Amino acid sequence: MDLHALFKFPILQGPMAGGASRAELVAAVSNAGGLGCMAGSLLSPAALRDEAGRIRSMTDQPFLINFFVLQTPSPTLDEVGAAVELLRPVWESLGWDNLPVPKQWCQDFDAQFETLIELRPAAASFTFGILTPIQVERLHDAGIHVIGTVTTIDEALAWENVGADAVIASGIESGGHRGTFLGPQEDATLGGKELWPQVAAAVKIPVIAAGGIMTGVDITEALALGAQAVQMGSAFIVTDESGIHPAYKQRLIEARDTPTRLTRAFSGRYARGLENTFMRKMESVEKQVPAYPVQNALTTGIRAAAAERGDTELMSLWAGADIRRARPMPVAKLMQMLVAEMRTI
Repeated sequence: MDLHALFKFPILQGPMAGGASRAELVAAVSNAGGLGCMAGSLLSPAALRDEAGRIRSMTDQPFLINFFVLQTPSPTLDEVGAAVELLRPVWESLGWDNLPVPKQWCQDFDAQFETLIELRPAAASFTFGILTPIQVERLHDAGIHVIGTVTTIDEALAWENVGADAVIASGIESGGHRGTFLGPQEDATLGGKELWPQVAAAVKIPVIAAGGIMTGVDITEALALGAQAVQMGSAFIVTDESGIHPAYKQRLIEARDTPTRLTRAFSGRYARGLENTFMRKMESVEKQVPAYPVQNALTTGIRAAAAERGDTELMSLWAGADIRRARPMPVAKLMQMLVAEMRTI
């Protein structure tokens, strides 16, 4: 399958689960010649159908859907109780007497996968894990390009071996969750400019560069380092079409010297975002919290309550290391600027 058949310009919008990648953003990127990405990981089959339908009502161009490859966990009551206790300083600061335990830890990936085949987008990308060769074959039979997210060379080789059409090589600068699935997450520390050429040299399939890419100059540099396209999340998260909370967007626009860093306190998986009170309150115990998706589900109510109050100190402010270079504007204008900057090199 030809990766370049999916877009006019080699720019993929990052998935950004949790509200940023609403249909308006996905369609705007695809309509402007890039490849929009619907974040499907947190959506039920019914919600997946609804959101894909909304996107298709706004564009006739290709788009992709991203998923987390997950097994539904079964934590014990003691494990859940310990995790709730670790979060006590946060939920007590909201004035709560206890932390409600969610009824569901995550969406059922097998059900999502069957819905993906039914929806037949142009492409699907996956993170947190890897598909089986049979699953890849089923997607290919449905005409769906398969793209794996990697943070190491070994992960790229693993995706190539199961038949993926391309890999997204995600440098340590990337905002949001790390996609590491082989070995400890702490060991996947390569920056994009080191990772991209190493992955490109190791695999025969196309490499999509991610991490710290904010301008057309950055895109051109990534292509020169062996990538055939780029994935950009933070560049699009401050656009007019982004669906994040207005207070969150304002924090990103005004980030300037506010540091970003990796934390597993919010979700149980390392993710990069703007440093805030939640991170600081949980820093001493973040290595003790349960793995994704249990911790993520336990903190969902906290983050929702913070969003209702407009309190960004208790929200997960996912952002890449170079968020200060993000440019708030409509997607169409940003895409025009990126292409113009690429052409001036």
